[in-house]
Formats: sequence, structure tokens, C-alpha cells
Amino acid sequence: MSDKFTVEIISPDQTILKQETSEVVIPSFEGQMGILNNHIPLITFLRPGIITIKAEGEKKYYVEEGTVEFSNNNLLILTSTAKDVANLDKSQINDLIQKAEANLNAQSTDKERYVASYKLETLKEISQ
Repeated sequence: MSDKFTVEIISPDQTILKQETSEVVIPSFEGQMGILNNHIPLITFLRPGIITIKAEGEKKYYVEEGTVEFSNNNLLILTSTAKDVANLDKSQINDLIQKAEANLNAQSTDKERYVASYKLETLKEISQ
């Protein structure tokens, strides 16, 4: 029996990725969550962070928000912000960091500050 399952990342205007994989790690509000073949069904929300897809190699996508559904060995990630980390250049990352720092200082609720701080932390990690 195969240890593979299907992962699909979809934005409103295109399918970003669809492939077989053995493991996906997602940033959810509950924490980092690893998904393997035959995982229990789930629906959750993404917080800012990195989606790591492990197949032959490893692919990483930066996301700011979205929803995730896993059932029948199909992982569906719906987001409008998925960006392939390998395709981000230093100037794009620095622009995103500046915007995130400005947003962090401008946020008023605890939830908004929580999300903004994860976004800033992730972008700084990518820029290293």
C-alpha cells in the first residue's frame, strides 16, 4: 500500500500545485501540523507561515491565510497568498517585511497583532 496522497494548492485564479506527496506540514492556528497518508479528516485555517511539501525533494510555499481540508487522502489548500519561496527575491521579501512591520504597529486587536507577528517572523526566517 502506498504512503502517498494528493496535495493541491488552489488560488482564486489558478491551481498553483497538484502532486502526489508523502508528507505536508502546514502552519495552522493550532500550531504546525504534519499531514501523512490516512490522516483523520480535518478542516482548519492557515495562519501566516510556510507550507512544506515533501516528495522527492522539498517544496516550500509562503502563505498568509487560507483554509485546509483533508479527506480521503486528498489535501486541499485554498489560499490567495501562496508564493513559492524559491521564487521570492530579496527585494520582494524586504518589501513584505516593511509592510508587515507597519501593519504590526498599526494593529489594534490581539488577534490582528498575533497574525501580523507570525507574518513578520516567517518573512524574517525566509530572508535569512
